Amino acid sequence: MQRARLLSILKNKGLSNFQIKVLTIAAAIPKGETRTYKWVAKLSGRPKACRAVGNALNKNPFPVIIPCHRVIRSNGAIGGYKLGTKKKIRALRSDGALLK
Repeated sequence: MQRARLLSILKNKGLSNFQIKVLTIAAAIPKGETRTYKWVAKLSGRPKACRAVGNALNKNPFPVIIPCHRVIRSNGAIGGYKLGTKKKIRALRSDGALLK
């Protein structure tokens, strides 16, 4: 989805600027790859906001379109997921991501 269109849609969902930034970052993670909550926090300009990143990802109104399942913990653990960890693992495997 185009970045400008995505921003417009997310703004209409009542999300905060931080939440929109986090979801936009997650939308850019390539298929088959993962990033950490810490990485997303740094890229968002709030390097210590790892938990806030997780909370923002939990507010994702489009978990199929915005691949928040590609964000994992720094230790390689899966972490939480709005649709449940089993679905997160299934989505990551479907993407071709390598899991520990």
